[in-house]
Amino acid sequence: MRNLILLLSLLLAAPAWAEPVASAPLNAQERADVARIETYLNELKSVAADFSQINDGGEFRHGQIAILRPGRMRVTYDPPQKDFIVADGSTVHIWDAEMEQQTNLPVGASIAELILRDPIKLSGEVTVTRYERFPAKLELTVTSTKDPGEGQLTLVFEDRPLVLRQWRVVDAQGRTTGVSLENAREGVAFADNTFDFVPPTFGGPKSNRK
Repeated sequence: MRNLILLLSLLLAAPAWAEPVASAPLNAQERADVARIETYLNELKSVAADFSQINDGGEFRHGQIAILRPGRMRVTYDPPQKDFIVADGSTVHIWDAEMEQQTNLPVGASIAELILRDPIKLSGEVTVTRYERFPAKLELTVTSTKDPGEGQLTLVFEDRPLVLRQWRVVDAQGRTTGVSLENAREGVAFADNTFDFVPPTFGGPKSNRK
């Protein structure tokens, strides 16, 4: 459904095949950069930001995202959109306002939710397949070592200081979705109920929980 596009960009790259995946050949400087990125991500315990998101079809959406590692996230869209997504540490709850429908999925099902993990490791279960260094930007692409068919996740960082600015997900069907963070605030103290899922109550015939 079109109202779940951001979830696809963050969490759900469906497995399609399992073939060996080759790691990118990295020199000493690049290995040091990857280690620095891993350390930065593990120290990034909480972040709140506005986001803009665009997919292959040119559909643009804007909203707010809150992340509290490990495993917790809230995504809301700017009006008139009423969809929202909550990861409470064990379950991802998706509210599709158009369908008036709730869907629940387990946290940790895909490479695309890498930044919610604790600890974050860029080796072992994850393989770095591409690394690029630019004058003021670093890009790192990873995939699941065991199930590369889940898709791939590219993280884009501003460098010196290192700051996460964007990510792109290519799913198993080759569709790309990009998310850019704006006005990011790190070390945020969220309200206790930020990551509680409370579905709207409509009472109409469409209402359905899965």
